[in-house]
Amino acid sequence: MSCDDKVDCGRRRLLVATSVAGGVAGVAAVVPFVGSLAPSERAKSAGAPVEVDISKLQPGEMMTVEWRGKPVWIIHRTKEMLDNLSKHDDKLADPKSERRQQPDYAKNEYRSIKPEYLVAIGICTHLGCSPSEKFKTGAESGIDADWPGGFLCPCHGSTFDLAGRVYKNKPAPDNLEIPPHYYLSDAKILIGEEKKGA
Repeated sequence: MSCDDKVDCGRRRLLVATSVAGGVAGVAAVVPFVGSLAPSERAKSAGAPVEVDISKLQPGEMMTVEWRGKPVWIIHRTKEMLDNLSKHDDKLADPKSERRQQPDYAKNEYRSIKPEYLVAIGICTHLGCSPSEKFKTGAESGIDADWPGGFLCPCHGSTFDLAGRVYKNKPAPDNLEIPPHYYLSDAKILIGEEKKGA
């Protein structure tokens, strides 16, 4: 059909131009809106994995790093600490860590990839308080004469051993959570991610 027929070509061009302009304006309005739904760089970094250098962490020492706003403890356990772990299983609520509080690769008597290092989220499983370290053993700890070392939640009295396992008859229902992690090298851990294929 040509413009010589009974069609108003000027009106047709105006309709096409208006439609195109409306479509462009619609896309221009939607793109920033969709972009605003994506997480910000700050939010992305808050949930990002954390690389930790443990080369200076001496046996018997603990360091704390933050991952997703939570304190993550890394404890370099001594041989004596490791030897004491199997001596009080009968006093623990979940000694074999059968409840899902750790990745499969940390489901063992040490609750860790390497026995000498415990990586655990330092938040009590009762009401989210942060337990205190009580590494001294026996009466010197201020807890019990047979205390083997571990953690005490001062808010409600829950106690955990040096593998983050909770003692029986305490307010906390579960062992401390073990976050996903893996070793980048002997001196570095990446917390917040699991090794692919692990």
